[in-house]
Amino acid sequence: MGSAPKAVNVHSTNQMTENLSRSEILQWVNHSLKCNYERIEDLCTGAAYCQLVDMLFPGTLDFKKIKFNAQTEYESTRNFKVLQSLFRKHGVDKEFPIEKLVKGQSQENFEFLQWFKRMFDANYDGHPYDASSARGGQKILGSGKPNQPQPNPTASRRRGWSIFPTR
Repeated sequence: MGSAPKAVNVHSTNQMTENLSRSEILQWVNHSLKCNYERIEDLCTGAAYCQLVDMLFPGTLDFKKIKFNAQTEYESTRNFKVLQSLFRKHGVDKEFPIEKLVKGQSQENFEFLQWFKRMFDANYDGHPYDASSARGGQKILGSGKPNQPQPNPTASRRRGWSIFPTR
């Protein structure tokens, strides 16, 4: 079995002149993945990045590992860990702050997406890719707001109070 194709690495600098506006880069994501993200912060689930890597290196992503409808930081973190694994597999030399990305921090998400677009452009050979079919027709969600931590009722009861009404 051969090794995975290796990516051309790119590095971010403040002198980059190819920066796209927020709306331009979001249009690129939506067009590439046949989805409808409204804000860059909606990419905080990590699912879009994983599928874009599959677009670069077809067949590299195990789609069963991705939560396209991630609703919690935990699910989003798992998606970003899959992305880290894909980066290692293809020799992409990039560390990224998962904990800030999954919280939907605007600037972190924008900077990561700008870098990702440069890396994508340096590696994409232009082959056709049907994003919707690749993910089995699953909708790819952008919640319109950052992921919110889900309450843990067990932890609440241990502190002597509950988020649920009592009688």
